[in-house]
Amino acid sequence: MSAIRSNSYTHEEKEKDEHHEGGEPTSLENVHFAHMSAEERTAAFQLARSIDPGPATFSMRYLTFFLSCFVAIVCSCDTGFDTTIMSSVNSMTQFQTYFGLVSASTGTGILFGIYTVGGVCAFFPNIYLPDKIGRRYSMFYGNGLLIIGALISANAKSYEMLLGGRWLTGFGCSTAALAAKLWLSEIAPASSRGRYMGVLNSFYYVGQILATGVAIPLGRVDTEYSWRTCLYLQLGPAVINCAFVLFIKESPRWLYARGHRDRAVDILAKYHSATGDIESPVVKLEIQEIEAAISLEGGDRQFWNFKKVFDSPSNRYRFGLCAMISCWGQLAGNGLITYFLPVLLGLAGITNRDTQRQLNLVNSITSMCGALTGSAVVDHVGRRKLLLTGLTCACVGMFIVGSLLSPAGEQSKTRADAGISFIFLFMVFFSFGMTPLQGLYPAEVLTFENRAKGLSLQAWVTSAVSCINTFGLPPALGSLGYIVYFIFGAWDIVGVATVYTFAVETKQLSLEEMSEVFEAPNPKKRSFELAAAARARVKKEKELGRA
Repeated sequence: MSAIRSNSYTHEEKEKDEHHEGGEPTSLENVHFAHMSAEERTAAFQLARSIDPGPATFSMRYLTFFLSCFVAIVCSCDTGFDTTIMSSVNSMTQFQTYFGLVSASTGTGILFGIYTVGGVCAFFPNIYLPDKIGRRYSMFYGNGLLIIGALISANAKSYEMLLGGRWLTGFGCSTAALAAKLWLSEIAPASSRGRYMGVLNSFYYVGQILATGVAIPLGRVDTEYSWRTCLYLQLGPAVINCAFVLFIKESPRWLYARGHRDRAVDILAKYHSATGDIESPVVKLEIQEIEAAISLEGGDRQFWNFKKVFDSPSNRYRFGLCAMISCWGQLAGNGLITYFLPVLLGLAGITNRDTQRQLNLVNSITSMCGALTGSAVVDHVGRRKLLLTGLTCACVGMFIVGSLLSPAGEQSKTRADAGISFIFLFMVFFSFGMTPLQGLYPAEVLTFENRAKGLSLQAWVTSAVSCINTFGLPPALGSLGYIVYFIFGAWDIVGVATVYTFAVETKQLSLEEMSEVFEAPNPKKRSFELAAAARARVKKEKELGRA
């Protein structure tokens, strides 16, 4: 097996590598990451993977990695359960009677919004803990707080106690979710990172399905323990994570940044090499890549210093893409449906609470199907195309639903049913195009030094934008009704134009290779060039294989 030499790379050797046909390495014998262009790095990784394709499917190492990923992925299940459970509980008359609430009211908006406020407040530990104590301990800490918050909510005797529990739940959930994104994006191989990160975000719907599913039978029980049981069930995903997260391996990039190079190499070998060999060409290229990108005295150690997030045009561009995902990931119209589907069904003429909960479950299941489909194709289709598809369909869907539910024209049950069907279709296509990328894209475009702080700031922006949904939508639905759909549709047009103009393609680029894209004068154009080179290379390899 060829080895990759990490030093003693002479000028003559470099010239030899640069002058072979096509400018790509034909051997890994003298390859050195620091002297290679992005195209050459991609070619070198493909050559390395042809030698060492990684752990075989269903091997013990593959199974261990899969189970480790599952432990992190349940943090997204936290998010889906916690953000949806109040919508399910709010459809129960026994809950509304106990606290004196109305479905679409200021009190209800505050109850929904306090969870978001907790997420906003988590910004401060999120910029410090993941880089200080590691990704695993941050997940443990966040889910521990979530468990306490869920217990307070489930045992609430007053509206104020319920608000306190919901705030703590939002705080802990945001902390755990951010750490999970960091861990998974930094340990997954570049070739399959899209699928893993897509599944992470898609597990939001697993939590949503659980939250809506349990509310159907429990909502038929006329007792306060029906809604209390729903809130107790929030403990499930968090308990799973807390029980196992300290047994999984830490992020190799975080370990390297803390001076633990040997441990980082061992983890990369265990999960990315077919034989677990630290001399594997894949492992050697990956550790060279990390060494070239991560400073042992990097800005990730200065948790208070956000200067590096905005200190250059490339870093501002990176965070601008994160903010773009936050804005349209929350305000494409999905928040309108996620939080207030029972209210929307009531506007469409479906007032039976049990029927509303059943349709809420159907919406969760169909949305998850869309999200998993998007996760399956994201590494093939690419990020830009998926974003454009999701937002274009969201735009069309909002206008169609608004038209069908408007008072103009002849009203009929068929028309109302069509409006409800398009609400569900909207969520399917939004979940297909946007859900896999809400966790993946921001983690990809940020550098290691800025990743924790950048994702923390992006999570803060996301929570701040969500406040429009949680605090603004209840009164807007009460006064504007169907017009709200048209407002979101118009905003989605702006989103499509923004994605088309600024979004870069990151498909199958390593986290460190993103620098080649963002340091270019035209990042979007440069990302297209790298994508085209990768496609041509794959096509050539297929032709050689057939020959």
